[in-house]
Amino acid sequence: MSNESHESVIGSDVEIIGTIKSSGTVRLDGKLEGELQCGGNAILGKSAQVKGNITATSVSIEGKINGNILAKDKIEMKATATVNGDIKARRLSVEDGVTFVGRSEVNPNSQPVPAPQPGVPQR
Repeated sequence: MSNESHESVIGSDVEIIGTIKSSGTVRLDGKLEGELQCGGNAILGKSAQVKGNITATSVSIEGKINGNILAKDKIEMKATATVNGDIKARRLSVEDGVTFVGRSEVNPNSQPVPAPQPGVPQR
């Protein structure tokens, strides 16, 4: 039983205000005003609406997010996704039709990217 993967499902008729923490995968089709912290993957369906930050191993988005996303591995934005916030991941997949307003840091080597120094010309 320890090798089974667990998925928590939050239906489209559910609205949560607060923080969701899970060691497994969470599928969200409802509304969340707060943070989503997953040890596994976060799957946001077409009807999902999130106002808050998301942290997970991988994040798949079809709905709307107003907040930052941090994924240890991959962020996948489907054609119906709307993301307003900064994203950071090792890998990124963006389908045609996505609305994304924010900054992105995609670094497959997971090495921290040095911040640009003010007043120093960039190459």
